[in-house]
Amino acid sequence: MPAIRGSWLPRDSADGCCVRAFGGYPICMRYVLGFDGGGTKTECVLMNSADEVLARTFAGPSNPSRIGVESAVRAIEECADLALRDTGLERSAISAVGAGLAGTAKADMKESMSRALQECFVGAAITVLTDLEAALVAAGEGPAIVVVMGTGSAAFGRNREGEIARAGGYGRFTSDEGSAYDIGRRAIAAAVQGRAGGSDCMLGRQILEQLRCTDWAVVEHRARTMPDEIYPPIFPVVAAAADAGDATARGILIEAARDLACLVADVADRLHLRESEFLLAKIGGTIGRSQFFDAQVDSALKHVVPGAEIGKLRISPAEAAALVARGGDAR
Repeated sequence: MPAIRGSWLPRDSADGCCVRAFGGYPICMRYVLGFDGGGTKTECVLMNSADEVLARTFAGPSNPSRIGVESAVRAIEECADLALRDTGLERSAISAVGAGLAGTAKADMKESMSRALQECFVGAAITVLTDLEAALVAAGEGPAIVVVMGTGSAAFGRNREGEIARAGGYGRFTSDEGSAYDIGRRAIAAAVQGRAGGSDCMLGRQILEQLRCTDWAVVEHRARTMPDEIYPPIFPVVAAAADAGDATARGILIEAARDLACLVADVADRLHLRESEFLLAKIGGTIGRSQFFDAQVDSALKHVVPGAEIGKLRISPAEAAALVARGGDAR
């Protein structure tokens, strides 16, 4: 995206806006950054006061509970700097920052991220919310459930009365059922079990090739010491194998689809939405990677919430985070 052109007047530090002159008349413009960060990637949008997206950029993961606050902030800064470069703006032009980040449900982690981002964007109003909260805002008004299908997994919903419920999303050690992490873990377990039983399955060989490793002992050691670098990257292998008809891969994905549907059913029960009509939005990096998995997920979801309309979010979670940060909404 080309840099914004026009003649700039000095920034008004009193109200935190950049003043721009068009035809001799000053116009005060406020700019907001919105982020959607998870275990695989970070999306950033830069919006103006008219809610127009001027830039959209991407960087690596920014879930602080998985990679630490310092690494998460580094990814956010990388995204922001790309967006600012694309629009020709300086950081001082940013009046508000909204960050919808996985791994920030706990108050202490949210506070740590807020402090770190305040140091990066001095003078800007900082709002940190979870990726689930940002996604639910992005779904628009009315009853809705968002199911996250990415490195991690979760379901988060709202009914007509505004009541909120959540299932999953508490990290790889206690939840993340049906996620890329969980699928990768199951795939390695199946390959190792098959090898112990004397069978050298095709899926196992493909996993070794994906990990660029020839020794299962090394894979098992790396899985114990650096699981985030081992399990999620295996998902594309399982997805491709399932589409090719591999029975082991298909079995793993069928179970994953059922687990995701159980998360949605849990939220729907608590919000009394089981038999209601509502938007059910799927988000996450495992969507669209396997025709077999997509079909299994949709079938499992329709079974537990038959009245739901399976669709997409109205806007991106990054845009929703930006609107929340500047005190707006997702209208």
